[in-house]
Amino acid sequence: MRFLLDREEITVSVVGLGYVGSCVAVSLADNGVDVVGIDVDASLVEEMDAGRCRLKEPGLPELVARVRETGRLRVTTDYAPVSEADVVVVAVGTPVQENGALVETQVRSAATEIGRHLRPGQLVIFKSTVPPGTTRDMVAPLLEGGGLTCGEDFGLAFCPERLSQGNALAEIRRLPVVVGGWDARTGAAAERFWRSRLGVETVSCSSIEAAETVKLLNNWWIDHNIALANELARYCSAIGVDAMEVIAATNEVPKGRGSINVLSPGVGVGGSCLTKDPWMLWRSARERGVHLSTVVAAREANDAMPGYVAELVTDGLAALGTSADRSRVAVLGLSFKNNTGDLRATPTLPVVSALREAGAEVAVFDPLADPDEIRKEFGLEPSAGVEEAVAGAHCLAVLAWHDEFAELDMAGLRALTAPECLFLDGRAHFDDQTIESLTGLGFTYRGIGR
Repeated sequence: MRFLLDREEITVSVVGLGYVGSCVAVSLADNGVDVVGIDVDASLVEEMDAGRCRLKEPGLPELVARVRETGRLRVTTDYAPVSEADVVVVAVGTPVQENGALVETQVRSAATEIGRHLRPGQLVIFKSTVPPGTTRDMVAPLLEGGGLTCGEDFGLAFCPERLSQGNALAEIRRLPVVVGGWDARTGAAAERFWRSRLGVETVSCSSIEAAETVKLLNNWWIDHNIALANELARYCSAIGVDAMEVIAATNEVPKGRGSINVLSPGVGVGGSCLTKDPWMLWRSARERGVHLSTVVAAREANDAMPGYVAELVTDGLAALGTSADRSRVAVLGLSFKNNTGDLRATPTLPVVSALREAGAEVAVFDPLADPDEIRKEFGLEPSAGVEEAVAGAHCLAVLAWHDEFAELDMAGLRALTAPECLFLDGRAHFDDQTIESLTGLGFTYRGIGR
């Protein structure tokens, strides 16, 4: 089989224009590749066709507009253009049920439709996170439904995405791409594609299943590491030492070929990957008679953090002589991580819910999150600005720290708050100098593990 991707000018079809698919599509188009984006969401396609982008990823809306203007990116709801492509990249959603089982709808639908339009010589690359074995046992047979044979007529590879919100466009051009092919020839073709069209290094795996596991291990490790940091923070609070000091000193210790790398504690874990991928792995392991106890432990530790943070607020208010049911709490930053407006599975939601259940009046503000999404997720009208949120507040809780918050006039905000005001640091990780500045303004500072 001769792969069509080895021609100088190629066309790539990206199926699924969510977060990952959009970033891949526009990055390839910006590198001079003709890209056809396909998504079943007609409103999303209409927006992108007009050069707009609903995603808040820094630089993404501008890049969508630019590549649409150059004509390098076309978008449609029709799968027929798959037949025009030399490479088909699949990045559809893969949610899981509460028991960790994959919701297969999007994967099955995309693979079936792609199979109807495949032609000899094409390379199909799956990026959607799936349990190991899914690409070989489910995707390949569906692709073959159109009459072609995988490995003989077309190639199939799995290349997981490892992008983080807020840095995706930079990482997509910098991070090595893991590649697992149906066979050695297909794997080599996929590596050539990523190296030649995006200029990134590749990491070769011996099988599709190994590459599928890499993605799940990546998020298993992150979730476990954050759980370690969160439990350390709770312990440090109990013994009266600063968790951030302990982590910084620990991370200076050489270990193996690198150093220990404990991440930072925070209000909890959210987003579309870290909250589901460990459970996907846990379910896959259980089906094979293996119990992954660390998945359960890490998930329980991280899921407990929003309740712990809400208690930090209510206990802090009580220490200042204000009961929760007579307090106003201003929550700044609602997204699941710093420097993004993404509210998917955000741990700030259960914090706000717990505070409201305790009787507190809660004002919310996030400059990066869509106001309609805030209304939908939190059931609250977002404040028009920081000043409106903070006015009369007995607590200023920073649950996501965006770069633009660094420009806030803390002295000006302090003048708007109640006479006794708690400053809760949920994810800013301020240094000693900043903490001294806040306490100098009359705030009572509390942080996770501080």
